[in-house]
Amino acid sequence: MLDPTDRRLLAALDRGPRAAIAALADQLGLARGTVQHRLERFAAGRDLRPHSTRVRPAALGLPLRAVVTATILQSERLRTMAGLAAIPQVVECLAVTGSDDLLLQVVARDTDHLREVGLAILAVPGIERTSTSVVLEEPLAYRIAQLLD
Repeated sequence: MLDPTDRRLLAALDRGPRAAIAALADQLGLARGTVQHRLERFAAGRDLRPHSTRVRPAALGLPLRAVVTATILQSERLRTMAGLAAIPQVVECLAVTGSDDLLLQVVARDTDHLREVGLAILAVPGIERTSTSVVLEEPLAYRIAQLLD
């Protein structure tokens, strides 16, 4: 569980993910060693995402986003995951409950490229069927700061 100092530190990181340890320590009124130790603990415990900046795919020429749900053959799960990992435009894969097995976040240049990505996903061993929904807007972006208060 996170103590109040952990929460303050994580909130500060959410506001400024590239902040230096010394700056975080000054901002929070903590010793640099305390900040360093807690950041190492977060990293070792997988509490922090493995990246410190979030690049929007549009900045890379991939402005179209879509959510793809997929049903897979469970006996092919390892091959399916390896195949999906080999498709660069699949930026996230979540195993979910319900009528589908996977929820994929994908990016593309345009609808023609999205069709190519969809066909590549369907060609992955173990994929039985997919359904694609184009993201029209992001009215609420991924966030965690409200959980730290």
